[in-house]
Amino acid sequence: MTVDIEPGTAIWNDPSYDLATRVDALVAAMTLPEKIAQLYGVWVGASADGGEVAPFQHEMEELVDLDALLPTGLGQLTRPFGTAPVDPALGALSLLRTQQRIVEANRFGIPALAHEECLAGFATWGATAYPVPLSWGATFDPELIRRMAAAIGADLRRVGVHQGLAPVLDVVRDARWGRVEETVGEDPYLVGTVATAYVQGLESAGVVATLKHFAGYSASRAARNHAPVGMGPRERADVMLLPFEMAVRESDVRSVMHAYTDTDGIPSAADERLLTGLLRDTWGFTGTVVADYFGIAFLHALHGVAGSWGEAAGAALAAGVDVELPTVKTFGEPLHAALAAGDVPESLIDRAVRRVLLQKGQLGLLDAGWSPVPPALDGVDLGDPETLRGRVDLDSPANRALARQVAEEAVVLLRNEGILPLAAPARIAVIGPQAENSTAVLGCYSFPLHVGPRHPEVPVGIELPTLAQAVRAEFPSSTVMVETGVSIDGPEPDGIAAAVRAARDADLVIAALGDRAGLFGRGTSGEGCDAESLALPGVQGQLLDALLDTGTPVVVTMIAGRPYALGRAVDEAAAIVQSFFPGEEGTPAIAGVLSGRVEPRGRLPISVPRRPYAQPGPYLTARLGQVNDVSNLDPTPAYGFGHGLSYTRFDWSQLVVDRKVAQTDGELALSFTLRNAGDRWGSEVVQVYAHDPVASVVQPVQRLIGYQRVSLEPGASCRIAVTVPADLFSFTGRDGRRVVEPGGLELRLAASSTDTRLVAPVELRGPARYVDHTRRMHPRFTVTPVEG
Repeated sequence: MTVDIEPGTAIWNDPSYDLATRVDALVAAMTLPEKIAQLYGVWVGASADGGEVAPFQHEMEELVDLDALLPTGLGQLTRPFGTAPVDPALGALSLLRTQQRIVEANRFGIPALAHEECLAGFATWGATAYPVPLSWGATFDPELIRRMAAAIGADLRRVGVHQGLAPVLDVVRDARWGRVEETVGEDPYLVGTVATAYVQGLESAGVVATLKHFAGYSASRAARNHAPVGMGPRERADVMLLPFEMAVRESDVRSVMHAYTDTDGIPSAADERLLTGLLRDTWGFTGTVVADYFGIAFLHALHGVAGSWGEAAGAALAAGVDVELPTVKTFGEPLHAALAAGDVPESLIDRAVRRVLLQKGQLGLLDAGWSPVPPALDGVDLGDPETLRGRVDLDSPANRALARQVAEEAVVLLRNEGILPLAAPARIAVIGPQAENSTAVLGCYSFPLHVGPRHPEVPVGIELPTLAQAVRAEFPSSTVMVETGVSIDGPEPDGIAAAVRAARDADLVIAALGDRAGLFGRGTSGEGCDAESLALPGVQGQLLDALLDTGTPVVVTMIAGRPYALGRAVDEAAAIVQSFFPGEEGTPAIAGVLSGRVEPRGRLPISVPRRPYAQPGPYLTARLGQVNDVSNLDPTPAYGFGHGLSYTRFDWSQLVVDRKVAQTDGELALSFTLRNAGDRWGSEVVQVYAHDPVASVVQPVQRLIGYQRVSLEPGASCRIAVTVPADLFSFTGRDGRRVVEPGGLELRLAASSTDTRLVAPVELRGPARYVDHTRRMHPRFTVTPVEG
């Protein structure tokens, strides 16, 4: 029996009551169908037969009668802006009207929570396309990424979106994996600090951030998307879980998305020890766990651990998944049938709906005074929709300035034989498939490449200068010639001859090489675009060799989603500039580095291989993973993690180990002097690595435990003090517990993982000490200018 309730008058609508009390009262008043309705989303407007923007979409998408669903309520609206091109103001109006329908149709007047993708900016038409996460990692600048995320969150919130499906905290283990561009890099500490900053920025705007993909997705065998994961518990704990642990502890994140993959035979969506035991019971996470798109159904369709859709729903709920996305599949009739048969206890529904409603309450969606009108339309006459077109700017000058700063800080100078910065050569040849490709700077989750290909009649919606245009603007006195030479991934070398002629007629060649982002095999980088090797796609390597053969100085510019082996260029190119899909302001940033207007500040968040098949493992490898006499393959990278040159030179000196010996619960301390010995302003990234030569389990040769960006004027010096808690030497021991062991250690102060500048031998004494998720996770840096 149901009771008629006047929306807005009950205890759950009254903000003066404690939120938990309000939610408990609401859950008690709801019928079982009303509870279940809060546990799934609906993807209005998604294609049922195309499968364009989500894996297996064509198999999993079913036609949904929204009006038939609404009387019991609705948990989420999936991608109201990111499914098809829509003017932002009209999209906000459409969302407003949909929310009005939802509120008016259900007994409790509960609106849906709207979510969107925001991996490299709000993934909607006309919104700023920021650099991809691999570029965030290249900045080694969490504060900048926090500001960027706050701007993204403000735009989402302005048009009525409540949740963003970002950031990605997967740690790269094999660069052939297609989604490398979506990650922050190959080091868990870098991933954790940068991604946590992104979460803090997004949440500061009132938007629910979503950690993904929990956990181990990026360690799939042979780097194939969705492939099984075979890692052991120590690698999972010390590499894959550390960024999530940091973000949960330090950002107050409110949502987590499970991974598609299974680890040692247990799919993440059905892993109770992961989603409940670790995430909630140990780490104390109190938000919602949402499904990666169709991930619950995959328990039946792909993993084979559930015999039916209803079994899949029950397994996911028991593990701790609260919300089925992107649309109702297993949580619909199959879940109702499983509940009626007694196969799924109603207590699991109550647990999940309580979490969902608590989150809606935090967002104000249960308050009596809640309005569906988003800030962008507040006080606006909504009578004539056409008057709204163009009213909401999601690519403001402030956004573009922020996108420019991130792009500039993320450009990595890998090699420079004295040719950069350029002194305005008379004749420049920009040669390669990225020369006149306006979308070369975009990742696969940018709207123009994620959804745009299905709407070729619609303009891109943002300004995307090509590299050739940016070079012309940067060097107005130079004659700039352009030759494509070859396509990104085609086999045809026909244009190489013309490219060689242009190179011979030029004073300088800018080789414009790289990737094309796409989805499920439609790109060379992106989701479902895994690589067989790390050779340059197509015949770009053949083009590069031909350009090097001309004798004209070649500056290689890479615009890509992953690192590639560059062959002879590592030894023969005049310079190499690496950029990871740097967004709409990316090509001016690259051109600025070439001219010297922009000081190179980026550092590699992932190693660059020397050979395409003997690819480097992550720099986090044990001694057996390095070059040795028992294998003919040399995995040594061409450029290691953390590498990046500048146009000035830094001297590191006067190391003093202030505290050389500490107890296993104490602190070590050291200090040194950093001096800009060049004639230009510059920025150095001080990287601190831990080396543990003897441990009870095999350890990486070294691992990053802290970093600090320091900027200095020419001739200026500073004293940098670093305090290192013993907790930072902890690792997962033989018994599965995290331990700090006594013994001799090294603290390495380095410009990169392959460029150690100062070494401090230190020692921990006392008994082995076990630590948990409350341990200290960061060193302390103090930077003091040195006068004179």
